[in-house]
Amino acid sequence: MGDQSGELPTTRVRCAPVECLRHSTARCICEVTTALLPSYVQDGSDVPMGASGRIPSLQHVVQALHCLQDVLFPGRMSSELTEQTSLEAFVEERLSQAYRLLLVEVEKALPFRWTGALAASEGKTEPMSDARAEANRITAEFLTRIPAIRAMLVKDVEAAYRGDPAATTYAEIMVSYPGLKAITTHRIAHELYRLQVPLIPRIMSEHAHSHTGIDIHPGAEIGESFFIDHGTGVVIGETCEIGRNVKLYQGVTLGARSFKVADDGTLVKGIKRHPTLEDDVVVYANATILGGDTVIGKGAVIGSSVWILSSVPPGATVVIRDANTEVRTP
Repeated sequence: MGDQSGELPTTRVRCAPVECLRHSTARCICEVTTALLPSYVQDGSDVPMGASGRIPSLQHVVQALHCLQDVLFPGRMSSELTEQTSLEAFVEERLSQAYRLLLVEVEKALPFRWTGALAASEGKTEPMSDARAEANRITAEFLTRIPAIRAMLVKDVEAAYRGDPAATTYAEIMVSYPGLKAITTHRIAHELYRLQVPLIPRIMSEHAHSHTGIDIHPGAEIGESFFIDHGTGVVIGETCEIGRNVKLYQGVTLGARSFKVADDGTLVKGIKRHPTLEDDVVVYANATILGGDTVIGKGAVIGSSVWILSSVPPGATVVIRDANTEVRTP
């Protein structure tokens, strides 16, 4: 006979003791760790084990970048400059903090000169005798270049004001334009790139990329009075050379046409792959210019959405010829 009480029967579930669950979880974690460890040396990792596996801290590199932005545009880019703080004290404090942060991170980065995958493939495996001294030299040298960076950025701001009819003040450009944020980061990262600092310049450029949608490799050579209007989707490759007073619109790609392959099947690095834009060039939205041999001559105008694989003479205008727009009225 069934239960006449009117209550539904209950099912008792026997739970494992907490101690058993903890033991099972700990054993699982141990097994996964054991399975992972060999992969860290089998996946092409080139973390310098001689430096206890240290790599530059992304957080500290970005902090240094923000300090440097504050030095270049006090109170207009990363931190507020209050009425109670003198400009001199503000700049000195940010410079000091940037120096302390960069010194540590540059020292961590330097071993990649002789332990990185590219260095190993080129036989550059001899460690420098004193990485700490080299980090001190590089960081001090970098600081001496900041006034020159600032001078170039002032001209970039002026170019943005001249080139954008929507710009009402220089301050508006400094506090809000993604193009200026991207080129500010680039001019900082480019100087570290020139000083042969591994990793850190690319960390800076990719941080700017993630925040602005503008991807500029730190190796690109960019002249003064440079302006990126709107900016989203702009890509500028490592070996690009850009002259003075150049203006790019959104979606422009200055890229590689093809990649040279060595006999062993690996890509050849360190050669010019990206185009050259001479002075006073304007490139409109979504244009694509490819190839290390491609030169866009002085004063040329590249129209929207064109695809360029060969050089353009000075003063020329390049447009899509047979594009037709049809307007249908009701």
